[in-house]
Amino acid sequence: MTELVRGTPGLVRAVNDRAALHLLLRQGPLTRPEISRLTGLSKPTASQVLARLEGAGLVVGNGLRTGLPGRVPETYRVNAAAAYATAVDVTPDRIAVRTADLAGAVLGEAEAPVPAGPGREALVEALRAALALAPAPRPPRRVVVGVQGAVDPTTGRLAYASEEDMAAWLFPDVERTLAGALGLPVRIENDVNLAAVAERAHAAADCPDFVLLWADEGLGAALVIGGRLHRGHFGGAGEVGYLPLPGAPTAREAGHPYGRHGYQELAGGEAIRDLLHAHGVPGADFAETVTEAVRRAGAGSGTGAEAGTWAGAGGMAGAGSGALERGEAARAGLAAVAGRLASGLASIVTVVDPGLVVLAGRLCAAGGEPLRALVERELHALAHSRARIRLSAVTGNPVLAGALDLALTAVRDEVFGGPPPVTSCP
Repeated sequence: MTELVRGTPGLVRAVNDRAALHLLLRQGPLTRPEISRLTGLSKPTASQVLARLEGAGLVVGNGLRTGLPGRVPETYRVNAAAAYATAVDVTPDRIAVRTADLAGAVLGEAEAPVPAGPGREALVEALRAALALAPAPRPPRRVVVGVQGAVDPTTGRLAYASEEDMAAWLFPDVERTLAGALGLPVRIENDVNLAAVAERAHAAADCPDFVLLWADEGLGAALVIGGRLHRGHFGGAGEVGYLPLPGAPTAREAGHPYGRHGYQELAGGEAIRDLLHAHGVPGADFAETVTEAVRRAGAGSGTGAEAGTWAGAGGMAGAGSGALERGEAARAGLAAVAGRLASGLASIVTVVDPGLVVLAGRLCAAGGEPLRALVERELHALAHSRARIRLSAVTGNPVLAGALDLALTAVRDEVFGGPPPVTSCP
């Protein structure tokens, strides 16, 4: 039941309307009596709420509910066409875009080329062209753009981004400038943060305090504390690629704060590929090399005490001596990979004390459960942490999924007048 709110009649009406809208979004279509029962409103008040929302174009009839005894009731749902939201994922190789209606139904998804040049005008044209490939019947109320970097709220500029990959974005007041040029409300968010937003409904659905480690060509992390993203004062929370670690060059040695040093040089994609190559595992890139290491580790596990660790990776008893040797080398290589990943995670979990670490990115996906188990073992040996370790459970593009989640949340808060009222029911 919704908590009682004391205030002016206008405030009470707004709270009641918001409660009904969020209820319909979550559980609709519903009848008037169901809305009354689930919100705790009287039936006359529920009827008044529905009348107001229909008049505002936020609720529409959804037909009659047949098959029940007595009077056939009419059902209602949120008007999905009342507003739209768009998500954008920008990488050095392409711009991906996805548009959805107010109810979250995806209307279109597409990819477009990156800006043709480094200038601001080229960026605006590239974004405008990408947005046109996944149009909505009306302009979206919010566009959330995921990028490899983060906006520093103290300067308005994109930080933690290389000029090589994001040259077109490095100008002052980037969010407001793009919003003005596109004629749309624009929010720029770090791509790994968006992956964590998406994970809140998947691998981290039962844990409000978690860390997401994104291990791919580059390394990054996102911190979710109390169910909310922690971005940091300068927007750089989670930029762990620059984390100083033993065995890796420091920023002083690299000669630049964004140079080749730290955690990235130890456990980034290129470093992991080279590490596994040194263990005799071939592969053109890090994902292919990690996949091959897992295959060899399973195929060469034999029937020894460690065979169970690799049972899911295709272990076969009676493997030849060559396969056993390759398997042993691959297992040693994967243990070294896990050790490098865990060395950075140990610093993170010691400070943040999360209940969960989610492993995401192509490197972790390629390593799968064998790598997850090794990272968990190494992390618990290095740090006084009981954090569980899980693989990402988001399918498809997690950056687009998280961007759309943030965009829809902002649009619904705007259209509905705020977030759902605090309730005492589950």
